Amino acid sequence: MVTNPIIPIWIMAIICVGILLFKRKGVWAFIRQIVIVILLFAINLRPMLPGEVEDKGDYDLDLYALFVVDDTISMVAQDYQGNKERLEGVREDVAYIVDKLYGAKFGVISFHNSVNQLSPFTNNTEHVKNVVNSMYPLGDIYAHGTSLNIVHEPLIETLKYYYNKGDGHIVVFFISDGEITDDSTLESFKDVAQYIEGGAVMGYGTNQGGKMYVKSYYSDEITEIEDTSVWPYEPALSKIDEKNLNQLSRDLGIDYVKMDKTENIDSVLDDVKKISTLSFKETGADGKRMVEGAVDIYYYFVIPLLIMLVLEAFLYVRKK
Repeated sequence: MVTNPIIPIWIMAIICVGILLFKRKGVWAFIRQIVIVILLFAINLRPMLPGEVEDKGDYDLDLYALFVVDDTISMVAQDYQGNKERLEGVREDVAYIVDKLYGAKFGVISFHNSVNQLSPFTNNTEHVKNVVNSMYPLGDIYAHGTSLNIVHEPLIETLKYYYNKGDGHIVVFFISDGEITDDSTLESFKDVAQYIEGGAVMGYGTNQGGKMYVKSYYSDEITEIEDTSVWPYEPALSKIDEKNLNQLSRDLGIDYVKMDKTENIDSVLDDVKKISTLSFKETGADGKRMVEGAVDIYYYFVIPLLIMLVLEAFLYVRKK
């Protein structure tokens, strides 16, 4: 047991002795007075026992983790873990990765018709989660079809800059369903591999595909995306393209992981942790980071003290 006095012990000792000098009349009244003084003294000592406590301090790692997120309409297809939107899975998985790699600097790039840097590298984990949570695809009236190639050059430029800084290791989490709908073919990303040391291509969707629902351009009404290449129109289905995702994985030199549950990324995160030259702090299921420390137990003395004070007030009122 360790103690961390709230006020210096010698000052508290003087206060306690002063209280006892005003001796109560009657044996039981004086005994209650002594008990109250002992409880006060114990609370002031602030006793603590060894145990795990939440670590709320800042923590920096020599690691840059970049999320490259496909933000096209197909990412709202409802075939993640049944009938949930793929983006819903992305949000959960990004939050999980951010918690597990706490201390790294995270950046977020999204792409649809254009490429957008939604967040520069930062260790503000709540900001990163909020950025990803706020992502939503362009409406179908604006969408021009999906091309993974659009993010190629911006990705190189971003990674090259931080690679040349030389102050940290770089990993990439490329998040997509792999679908290409603009008649292009996936170009090589091999020139990106030289700037990264780990990460994963994270694939979302199923071979059966999922329907897509978005807000109408003209109202807040939710409408179903239709396949206009046939008549009469039919519900459009988006299907995962693992051929493209596997090619990306090979070009980038990182693992491909099919994301039908969050824990699938665990082995990748274990490898990423080995890349950093600093130690990671693990987080629990609730996202808290626990470290060895001292757990307060002084509040166990507060309850009996309150009971004693209420009893004294009751006896005083009854006596009057």
